[in-house]
Amino acid sequence: MSLATARKVSTARPLTKKSAPKAKKQVSERTAEIISGLFPEISSGARATHKYFATFLTVVSAAGFLVLLGVNTLLAQDAFTLSNLKTEAKAVADQRDAVNRQIDSYAAPEKLAASATALGMRPSETPVFLDLTTPEGGVANG
Repeated sequence: MSLATARKVSTARPLTKKSAPKAKKQVSERTAEIISGLFPEISSGARATHKYFATFLTVVSAAGFLVLLGVNTLLAQDAFTLSNLKTEAKAVADQRDAVNRQIDSYAAPEKLAASATALGMRPSETPVFLDLTTPEGGVANG
């Protein structure tokens, strides 16, 4: 009911001295009801604000947790990759050491002498040495 309707209702009855304060009280109460109906209650607005703030905090917390979980997963994957690479590097180093030992076994003087004899080579009976201490830098026979 609007204010104009409240005036019509209050002016419909003839006002007497006794009914005038009562009518004013009714009109003022009705006016207060109408005006208070136009504005929301402060306490319900505060509850709504707390509810939205709590929802916002929950969403932000959940998003932060998911980001943290993603970063942790990526770090764990990198740790597994690093572990696999270290294992591969160790295997390659072991293979390299095995190849170096094999090369060293072929380069041993006894093995070289045996291989040369197997190919038909024979030791020199008159070895020639280069003597760097002579002033001419000549060749010395031994």
